[in-house]
Amino acid sequence: MAIHEILIQQLFNGLLIGSFYGLVAVGYSMVYGIIKLLNFAHGDIYMLGAFSGLVFLSIISPTIGAGWGSLILGMLISMILVGLVGVLIQRVAYRPMLKAPRLSILITALAVSMILYNTIMLLSSGRFLPFRTEISTESFFLGPLRLNETRVVLIVAAFALMFIMHMFITKTMYGKAMRAISMDRDTCQLMGIDVYKIIALTFFVGSALAAGAGIMAGVYYGTIHFYMGFLIGLKAFTAAVIGGIGIIPGAMLGGLLLGLLESFGTQIPFIGTVWKDVFAFAFLILFLIFKPNGLLGRSEKERM
Repeated sequence: MAIHEILIQQLFNGLLIGSFYGLVAVGYSMVYGIIKLLNFAHGDIYMLGAFSGLVFLSIISPTIGAGWGSLILGMLISMILVGLVGVLIQRVAYRPMLKAPRLSILITALAVSMILYNTIMLLSSGRFLPFRTEISTESFFLGPLRLNETRVVLIVAAFALMFIMHMFITKTMYGKAMRAISMDRDTCQLMGIDVYKIIALTFFVGSALAAGAGIMAGVYYGTIHFYMGFLIGLKAFTAAVIGGIGIIPGAMLGGLLLGLLESFGTQIPFIGTVWKDVFAFAFLILFLIFKPNGLLGRSEKERM
């Protein structure tokens, strides 16, 4: 392949992988913006979404087949279910800790992560499970791009979810309430906003997006496992920091940028696929040295 063909192909691959990172990073930024919590259980929510999607796909597919219809239906059900799990986690584990020191709620998030991680490990016996569908994997060319039906639909779905999320945050009353609470929670309570309801909605939306990303990753890679949430959790957190933690468009932008870095990093001599994660995190260190608040972030002063 010519150099320009390789670059175009890697650009598409980077945008696809980066869209997965962006969907998970949005959940990190939403929760941090609302309650200043680094929800390290969010990667495991992504993993839970992949497993629930596989379960619902296996239930639905005997009736209508394992094509796009059953996959979309299973994905919608899984996103709602995992979103409700996110709300339950918030109500049981995080809400009682909202006025506790930040270190305490951070440790609680790590404990939730371990519970989810070990539960799925026991239920799956620690095995890699195939995410089988009846979707065509036959390749075709669009100019220099080598594509297949799965990749095209996944990238369109991922960008559609990010667009819907952006419109929800910027155009709806609930989105405006989320942004207001992220600025001053106490004032919002005085103005009659049901802060706890908005926080629960934030966890629902963030968890649902992570579940959708998990299912799409299962379709893309073809297998899922109990450990899949750990690395993408780190990468999504990295994407949120690159974009500006607490800034929703920044999380999306950071995810896409990280995906592009990984994709193009595999083409650099002596890096390849083995060192792509090292390359991405090394870039994060250098980036934060020169722009510590992220691409769209801004410095904040603590109120006394």
